[in-house]
Amino acid sequence: MKYIAIGIIIIASVLSLFNLTHVDMNHPFEGDSIVALITILAACCAIVLMLILIQSKRIEEKVKNKK
Repeated sequence: MKYIAIGIIIIASVLSLFNLTHVDMNHPFEGDSIVALITILAACCAIVLMLILIQSKRIEEKVKNKK
């Protein structure tokens, strides 16, 4: 499960970097730039969710080892 989460984090990072190149800095909220910004935001959300999942699995393992 940990390797899948890390893989998703890597894919989301690459996707956000790729879409960062498609943002027109002069007009960031027009045309294809808005689609790129939305995709960057979605990728960042996916990264945060996967980091939360990894932390929850670590906590779950610590609780199991205490019993």
